[in-house]
Amino acid sequence: MAAKAKRTKSGRPERAATRKHAPYADALRALDAAGDKVTLELDRERVAITNLDKVLWPAQHDLREYTRRDFVRYLLHAGPYMLPHLRDRPLTLIRMPEGITGKRFVQFHWEQRLPTFVQTISIFSEKNRVAEEFLLCNNMATLLWLSHVGTLELHVWHSRANPEPDVKGASTDYTSSAAALQASILNYPDYLVFDIDPYIYSGKEAQGGQPEFNVEAFEKGKAVAVLLKALLDAMALRSFVKTSGKTGLHILVPVIRTIPFDAARAFAGTIARHLLREHPDLITIDWDTTRRTGKVFFDYTMNIRVKTLSAPYSVRSAPGAPISMPLTWKALEKAGPLDYTMANVPAFLAKNGDLWEDILTAKQDLAKVLGAAS
Repeated sequence: MAAKAKRTKSGRPERAATRKHAPYADALRALDAAGDKVTLELDRERVAITNLDKVLWPAQHDLREYTRRDFVRYLLHAGPYMLPHLRDRPLTLIRMPEGITGKRFVQFHWEQRLPTFVQTISIFSEKNRVAEEFLLCNNMATLLWLSHVGTLELHVWHSRANPEPDVKGASTDYTSSAAALQASILNYPDYLVFDIDPYIYSGKEAQGGQPEFNVEAFEKGKAVAVLLKALLDAMALRSFVKTSGKTGLHILVPVIRTIPFDAARAFAGTIARHLLREHPDLITIDWDTTRRTGKVFFDYTMNIRVKTLSAPYSVRSAPGAPISMPLTWKALEKAGPLDYTMANVPAFLAKNGDLWEDILTAKQDLAKVLGAAS
């Protein structure tokens, strides 16, 4: 008799995460043997990377430094796990060519000539009334090239410019008009997003600065995440959690792409207001930052087509090179804000695979949930 598949507490079949053992071993050897520049061959594409010994994450306190070589090495290890979460999603680039202590700027479009392996997508701008080009990261060569041009963080849309496999036949006209974009698959998210952002200060921040890493803030953020999970569980909605890579957490609820962003945001707002009523001393949804102090900001407004969050496994521009790290809910219980970094995540992935491997196949029918609630 065949053995029965193990099942999770939710009753779903349990399956081993896919592991991608060093598929770029040749590129890793070339990187380690190179001087201050190298040309890497990746899937029949060639990517030149310079200034490999440039320090991008300086050492601070007891946190080590990281160079561009370290960053490229990380991407060669983590890239195969990152790409499924990046594919077909318009990018927002966070560029810091001089490293995390230098000038930081956000970039949506690329005016200069692009390598042939970099794919783009043309999307109608409702603000500028013309179609504008966004970058996509659909291959390893692009991921490595982005590191070469000083992109330290990758942020992605919550919708995908590809109707496959769940909404075949959906419109892919993103270019001709605002109405066409509204009707296209880009206006239908793959998941609801909740951004949990503690406003509990360490006391070391500059005046008017954002809260820095501290254990109290992270623990309160975790408490809110658990409250959210319990509410979603009660609605039979599976949720996924990852660290933001800074003080916060990101909770995603994968949904079938039949609900546009406006409806998704309205539903997320209902969730937020319910939690606020139940826990007013812990949670705030106030946009006035001066009134958030001591509470956890529960941001449901990220459910907008053009808003982005750090991609899974993206490095963040903070001391110690922390990672926006997908976790199991069990692992979150003991997780700390600096537990997952550029140094240790490759070994974690080699052992455990992508914990979010099934996020696009775990889609849930939000329209049915909304219908049952009405």
